[in-house]
Amino acid sequence: MAPTRRLAVVYNPMKVEDLDADRGVVAAACRRHGWEEPSWIETTAEETGEKQGRDAVEAGADVVASLGGDGTVRAVATALVGTGVPLGLLPAGTGNLLARNLDLPVDSTESAIEPLLTGSDLPIDVGFVSADGDPEEVFLIMTGLGLDGEIMAGTSERVKGVLGWPAYIVSGVSKLWGRGFAVRVAASGGSGVVGSPSGSPSDRVRRHARTVIVGNCGTLQGGLELMPDAKVDDGVLDAVVIAPRGAVGWASVVADIATRHRVGHKRLDRMRGGEFTIETARPIEAEIDGDPIGACRRLDIRVDPQSLLVRHG
Repeated sequence: MAPTRRLAVVYNPMKVEDLDADRGVVAAACRRHGWEEPSWIETTAEETGEKQGRDAVEAGADVVASLGGDGTVRAVATALVGTGVPLGLLPAGTGNLLARNLDLPVDSTESAIEPLLTGSDLPIDVGFVSADGDPEEVFLIMTGLGLDGEIMAGTSERVKGVLGWPAYIVSGVSKLWGRGFAVRVAASGGSGVVGSPSGSPSDRVRRHARTVIVGNCGTLQGGLELMPDAKVDDGVLDAVVIAPRGAVGWASVVADIATRHRVGHKRLDRMRGGEFTIETARPIEAEIDGDPIGACRRLDIRVDPQSLLVRHG
């Protein structure tokens, strides 16, 4: 019987070290498992993956794989939400955070292509975020503002190319002592503040904070579990509002995160909800899945439960 399954690979040429080698590995695996010869679609500075993903779906692809950084993954996923066509993950770039949170291989194309072709489809939640009333954008990992936005905006592609994900640490250390901001975070459709110091759940937090992060996943680079209870398929989003004071405050926050919140810290609030509104008194640097989007004063965030399929081992 002639092969009927089709794989399309949307790749970012700036993130792929050896395209010919990757093509060879993927083509050989497709032949081995009875798939058609894969198609390869290149991204550009203007079209970063969403259009290419839609074109692949229209052409009849059974799986559309992303080969690029986390930004390429997000762009391709945007095209696949609600289509029933699964997203495949091939490692490239410095983060590969969605694959890491799903315990998929990230060390090589050889290890990642096997579960992509032979695995099952996992339905995961998708986050949507609007900054200052702009059109919604998809996020799969995390979005937020404050220190995380400053770090992403301040980390150069050149340094990331040399250091990999530790480049974010270098950028973060230089920004750790920046001034905070007044913020109000409101949650709905969930349990509100989890383990609040007052002992009573609330759906609102007001703080002079340093960063606010809302996540669909909980694990950052280096295996740091910022939100250990976050699950990609539970229908809710998790959030942290971090408001340390000085070096001692930061040390307490680090201890809280390192112990999966067993130590506890009264300047770190954790929240859960299906929708979040984050409002600040002045424009604050923001990011979506590690991509800086500039300064804004409001983020409106919601979850679309299990609306994206991911090919999983």
